[in-house]
Amino acid sequence: MNEKRYNTLNEFYRNMFNSKVFKVSLDAGFTCPNKDGKLGTGGCIFCTTTPFIGDKRKELSVQFEEVKTMLHRKWPDAKYVVYLEAGSNTYADVSTLKRIYEPLLEYENVVGLNIGTRPDCLDDDIIEYLEDLNKRTYLTVELGLQSAHDRTLQFLNRRHTRRDIVETVEKLKRRKIEVVIHIINGLPNETKDDMVETARFVSSLGVAGIKIHMLYIEKGSKLAAIYEKQKFPLLTKEEYIEIVARQLQVLSPNIVIHRITGDPDRDKLIAPTWLIKKFVVLNDIDKYLKLHDIRQGDSYGHSTG
Repeated sequence: MNEKRYNTLNEFYRNMFNSKVFKVSLDAGFTCPNKDGKLGTGGCIFCTTTPFIGDKRKELSVQFEEVKTMLHRKWPDAKYVVYLEAGSNTYADVSTLKRIYEPLLEYENVVGLNIGTRPDCLDDDIIEYLEDLNKRTYLTVELGLQSAHDRTLQFLNRRHTRRDIVETVEKLKRRKIEVVIHIINGLPNETKDDMVETARFVSSLGVAGIKIHMLYIEKGSKLAAIYEKQKFPLLTKEEYIEIVARQLQVLSPNIVIHRITGDPDRDKLIAPTWLIKKFVVLNDIDKYLKLHDIRQGDSYGHSTG
């Protein structure tokens, strides 16, 4: 463990690649079966455009150079993991995926590929290709769970279940492909215990990493329309920090924390406004963990009772 009280992605990358590594987020133009009519339209109720990512109107090579150049101002000697973030990035046939993925591996100093997708966009032939890809680069598949509770998934219009995640993770792990799971804290009608149970569930899957987000309301989302009609309560910063601390306690100490707070587009953000000050939130999480002598994994494997 590093100077943080949880297993950070930065330290994980440094140990693996002996270098600073940052993610270069690109938009390969993928859609989603929950948007194009195959499963539904409109997507999840919180879905909006993804901030801090390449411009999908441009070729991937151009996006890569633009994003890389911007991040190099802060980290001039870093290596890169290409992150296909927007949309469901396995929602195509294998030949199309190869045409998109393969050139990315040839970029100088690219050490890995992160692919964001859904459990219903990973057919056996795609997983077989990913297995081959995994032998040639450091591959991570990111899956949006958001909540371990099916009632919440239905409310969010996710169009998949908890069981779908379990089955997909098992398939990927059998091929030795690392998985990162996304979860959201503060979803309507969930208690603090519900959120901690989601983290415990993720830990039980034996995945490599987790991204912890705070629910926020952005202009243009279906959630924003719901929020305008009924101002359901959002977590305060203090509540969020307490929940994250409890979640870290039940997570395996081996799980890498890829993200521990939200990162909204301030121009689109409706609420909560405290999320804008990302580094304040990160520092306050560190202070809380130190004050209460909490470390990741403190309660890992303990019973829920």
